[in-house]
Amino acid sequence: MTIRRIAEEARLSGAVVGGGLVWLAGQVADDATADAEGQTADILRQIDALLAEAGTDKRALMSVTVVLADIRDAPAMNRAWDAWLDPGHKPARMTIEAPLVDPAWKVEITGVALAPR
Repeated sequence: MTIRRIAEEARLSGAVVGGGLVWLAGQVADDATADAEGQTADILRQIDALLAEAGTDKRALMSVTVVLADIRDAPAMNRAWDAWLDPGHKPARMTIEAPLVDPAWKVEITGVALAPR
């Protein structure tokens, strides 16, 4: 089996392609000063780029987990999500509240997509 790692950093890869799937690492905003809606939009842009590099796109997302530092940010996160989402290709999604590594981060998103054949 071939495994391809995308956007490798010191401790992780931004995405890993293998076994017919694209596994996304938890993505956080490049601009931690943005509000939850802005951070979400930034993260979704990063997800688009990682999926494109893997040879696929958001329509292939099967499952997404959204972590909010404060669950009260759910409406703001959902505004960015709804603007980005392809309504004909909604993934399964879970949203939870949990502390994030950097207190400035309001949102972290991970997911799994089908890889191109």
